Amino acid sequence: MMELLVLFYEFLKIGLFSVGGGLATLPFLYRLAEKYPWFSPEQIPDMIAVSESTPGPLGVNMATYAGFQHSGVMGSIFATVGLVLPSLVIILVISGFLEKFRSNKYVEYTFYGLRPAVTGLIGAAGFGVLIGALFHSASFRELEFAALGSQIGWKELILFVVLCVATSRWKKHPVFYIALSGAIGILFAF
Repeated sequence: MMELLVLFYEFLKIGLFSVGGGLATLPFLYRLAEKYPWFSPEQIPDMIAVSESTPGPLGVNMATYAGFQHSGVMGSIFATVGLVLPSLVIILVISGFLEKFRSNKYVEYTFYGLRPAVTGLIGAAGFGVLIGALFHSASFRELEFAALGSQIGWKELILFVVLCVATSRWKKHPVFYIALSGAIGILFAF
């Protein structure tokens, strides 16, 4: 039971401080991977792939996945509730005062100031996932540039370039590219 409470507490902190959506949770998840044996940094790109492919918000899906990896169904419930509880409480409190503060210039300034921080968090998380996927490393700082050539996943790099070109050239639904990437990933596994 104590492990479930620790899981709840860690995801409660993530839910409280990750402003900006599911990708903003990634720096926190990498920290959790280094701190606890619940999942490894190498599993985070897989968590993202599963979370993006299933219905629901990315952050909630990732909390559910991580909780399930750690403690099964009970872990997924504790992690998910921990992640969404701060947002639920904050929204309930804010909704009561929304009309009063809607036109407050300090509230507007605060949200204006949060935008670059959120953008930076999401950009850093995306860059970390890109590095992890292309170079089979948990984070950019773990790369050793002297041995970079031996760490590059050439198949993944080619897939990345092909998908970048394809998505900019042919405006297909994102599900098409997700399914295509999944099928090619399965082929790469053999």
